Amino acid sequence: MITDSKTISNGDVDLDIFHNYGEVIYYRTTSKKQLPERIQEADIVLSNKTILNEEVLKGSENLKYIGLFATGYNNVDLEYTDSRGITVCNAGAYSTKAVAQHTFALLLNRYNRISDYHTFVKNGGWIGLDTFCSFAYPMSELAGKTMGIIGFGSIGREVAKIAKAFSMKVLVYTRTPINEDGITFVSKEDLLAGSDIITIHCPLNNQSFQLCNAEFFSRCKKGVYFINTSRGPIVAEQDLFDALESGQLSGAAIDVLDREPMPADCVLLEAKNITITPHIAWGAVETRQRLVNLAASNLEGYLKGKPINVVGKWNKM
Repeated sequence: MITDSKTISNGDVDLDIFHNYGEVIYYRTTSKKQLPERIQEADIVLSNKTILNEEVLKGSENLKYIGLFATGYNNVDLEYTDSRGITVCNAGAYSTKAVAQHTFALLLNRYNRISDYHTFVKNGGWIGLDTFCSFAYPMSELAGKTMGIIGFGSIGREVAKIAKAFSMKVLVYTRTPINEDGITFVSKEDLLAGSDIITIHCPLNNQSFQLCNAEFFSRCKKGVYFINTSRGPIVAEQDLFDALESGQLSGAAIDVLDREPMPADCVLLEAKNITITPHIAWGAVETRQRLVNLAASNLEGYLKGKPINVVGKWNKM
């Protein structure tokens, strides 16, 4: 069964491939209350962001496989699934180019003031000017700016490649530095102090939880622009709000929040100089179709006794 097909397709991505592997039950969304009953008889569960922990899984005695429509797997209690012998597979690296593209879409929107100038024109600001153009909103070139990248997996590397194409300097903080032309690997402290732009591309884990907090922002170069397209809980949202309000950050762009969908009382909704998109960096049609195909490939591997992309320790039938 698929617990939350609405998070994968709005009718624009074909899910029929899963019928090749057995009877499929689709649910557009599934609440925590509905989940135990819905998965009670399931042998296989495919999910994107549904929380799959001991509380909801303990009654699903037939369950042997969980396939994720996501790279992150913090929504699955791996300790419990391992204890049950449930194989869990994720979808790695399917969204690399899409997320890197969105990162630069957010960055270019800021540095070229696209939204501001669009609103200016739509509101009649270009009509009747005494010159052919307007400098109402100062723009800046990316060339020569220093981009600090935290996390250097497939997305971080793709972002670095694009940054170099824009003639930017690239600093990287990661646990596993490698040799790569045009990139300088530095400590976190040196990255914060030396970057004009900081972009987050690390997974959510115990080490990265609320990594970007008040101390983090206080160590940044004043006026840095901050981007997060990774996971919301990596950022302490009140601290980000405070850093924007104080001017320590010149602005921020985020695609993810601590709680999703956005709650009405989210502090960042009222923050100044911030751009927020609704967790859609990965959402291009081509990207989602690639994700579906990868999830199907994972499932096929499991059914053939050769599971791939296993994130728990249980990798046997």
